[in-house]
Amino acid sequence: MSLIEIEHVTRRFGGLLAVDDVTTRVEDGELVGVIGPNGAGKTTLFNLISGFTPLSAGAVRFKGEAITGLKPHKIAARGMSRTFQNLRVFPNMSVFDNVSVGAVGAMGQSAFGAVFGGARRSDAISARTWAALERVGLTAEAEELAANLSYGKRKYLEIARALAMEPDLLILDEPAAGLNDSETAELARFIRSLNAAGMAIMLVEHDMNLVMGICSRVVVLASGRKIADAEPAAVRADPVVLEAYLGVED
Repeated sequence: MSLIEIEHVTRRFGGLLAVDDVTTRVEDGELVGVIGPNGAGKTTLFNLISGFTPLSAGAVRFKGEAITGLKPHKIAARGMSRTFQNLRVFPNMSVFDNVSVGAVGAMGQSAFGAVFGGARRSDAISARTWAALERVGLTAEAEELAANLSYGKRKYLEIARALAMEPDLLILDEPAAGLNDSETAELARFIRSLNAAGMAIMLVEHDMNLVMGICSRVVVLASGRKIADAEPAAVRADPVVLEAYLGVED
């Protein structure tokens, strides 16, 4: 049994097939990249997996149980967390409070319940939050407003919020977007360290050096369809991928 099984997943928006009959999976502890040109359906696929967009057809199973049709917070509580292509940071909240939102959600509790649910629950939320901040190196900035962080650190802030949910599967949507070369290299080392610690990761990214350098398997989408699903070396050499995504010279 795979950690997550994605079977014949389809999403239509009117007459547009954004995701067209995609089947793949992620095993425990695997690091899988998802690539494709703009408009290939990568983020839509992530939205379908995590419950933010309903499926038109197909099914998703997580840890052997059907999650098709579940709300995002229900899926997250089962051990799946994600970041977003457009950062969803609360700029006027502290770094600590931003991350604690993830810890609260993972414990199946409202913000009201977190405040009035007793010292034991508050201690558990605090412990999860500090652990996530330490993992991404933001403990010194815990009391800073998120708005005061650099763009690169806000990227790690969003990852920390996802990590505070203590996921079995972490979904990262273009985490290197907007980063310079040295920041991207550091991010690659960080993602690899999470995976080496046993965390399964799905990664959408346009930086091919990053994807090919850290992923054990790469899924390629084009026009909503899966055109490849193999180890990085095989994907690099696939003529269908070269034509559809990387481009070919005359």
